[in-house]
Amino acid sequence: MKIVNYPHPALRVKAKPVTAIDADVQTAAAKMLELMYRHDGLGLAAPQVALDYQMIVMNFAGDHERPDQECVALNPVIVEKKGSVINDREGCLSFPGLYQNVRRHKTVVAQFYNLKGEFCQMESHDLAARVWQHEVDHLNGTLFIDVMGSLGLSRSQRDLEKFIADFEKAKKKGDLPPGLEPKL
Repeated sequence: MKIVNYPHPALRVKAKPVTAIDADVQTAAAKMLELMYRHDGLGLAAPQVALDYQMIVMNFAGDHERPDQECVALNPVIVEKKGSVINDREGCLSFPGLYQNVRRHKTVVAQFYNLKGEFCQMESHDLAARVWQHEVDHLNGTLFIDVMGSLGLSRSQRDLEKFIADFEKAKKKGDLPPGLEPKL
């Protein structure tokens, strides 16, 4: 399992609901958490590892030694949004090294199923709310470059062009590892 970088087509797939919590889903969740920690992330969505289903893993502290801050969410939906705040330096593991200001809701309420199949609801504020919004966006094929303002997007143009060039170069050389095409 590997994190795919922009503009990999898996990042634009609208993920399908998880219909069964089987060994494959359990294993994917564990591998995604491991990848997220290895890359110093706060969250990771299934499309970022070229899986086409609705699963996100998060650790609101970004610390593998704080498992109390971990959350694996299946079929998550944000059902309530309150307030607005511009988050400085939001980034994404599929855009390594790119950070920009992004306007997000200050508070969100998310509903989801955990790996035991239990229905859960969580209200989150500030950083945790940002993580929820960012990761749920991934499940809908929406990237943080789609929600950043025009100034941030303009400032990111050179980085985006480099991501595209690197991706095309890797494709031509056959350097993209097998299995990274989106599973549809």
